[in-house]
Amino acid sequence: MVTPVQVQPVAPVASRAPHATGRDRPAGGTEAALRDCYAQLGPMVLGYLRRLVGPAEAEDVLQHTFIEVWRSWDRYDPERSIEAWVLAIARRRAIDALRRRRTVLPLDAVGDVAGEDGRQLADRYARAAQVRAALLRLPAEQREVLTLGYFADCPQAEIADRLGVPLGTVKARTFRGLRRLAELLAGDEQTAQARP
Repeated sequence: MVTPVQVQPVAPVASRAPHATGRDRPAGGTEAALRDCYAQLGPMVLGYLRRLVGPAEAEDVLQHTFIEVWRSWDRYDPERSIEAWVLAIARRRAIDALRRRRTVLPLDAVGDVAGEDGRQLADRYARAAQVRAALLRLPAEQREVLTLGYFADCPQAEIADRLGVPLGTVKARTFRGLRRLAELLAGDEQTAQARP
C-alpha cells in the first residue's frame, strides 16, 4: 500500500476556464501546475480508476498515476488535452495493478465470458473499435462531452463546470453527439454489409 502524499488543493487561476487543457497549462512552475492538475482532475481520475480496479485499489493507483504525471510533466505536449494525457497514464497504472493481482481463473469460468468459441469476445472488441473510430469522427465539442460523460463518468453538471459552458449546452452536445454516433455506426454497418 502506498502512503498518501499530502497535496493541498489549489484554487484554479481566475483567468482560465475551470478545466485544464494543453493550451492553458498552468503557470507558476511544475509544483503549482501539478497541484492545479491534481485538484482539477483528481476526482475524475479516481472515478475512472474505481471502475477499472475497484474501490479498494483506486486510491493507491491514483497516487501512482500522479507520481508518474509529476515525473513526466516535461514530456506533456501542451497542444494535447491534459485530461486525455492523465487518463492514459491512469489506464497504464490500472493495468499494472491488475497484472499484479495474477488471479488464476479456471478455464470453465472463462468460457462464459468469451462464449463457446470466443466469437462473442471478438465481436465485443470489434464493436468497441468501431465506436472509438466513430467517436473520433465527431466534432470536437461533442466528442469531449461524450468522453467526459461516458469514459470519465462525469455528471453533466460537472462537465458544464469543467468546460465553462451552460448545462443546456452540455445536454444538447450530448444529444447531438449520441445521435451522430448512432448514424455513423449505422452507416459503417451498412457499408460492411454491402461489401462482397
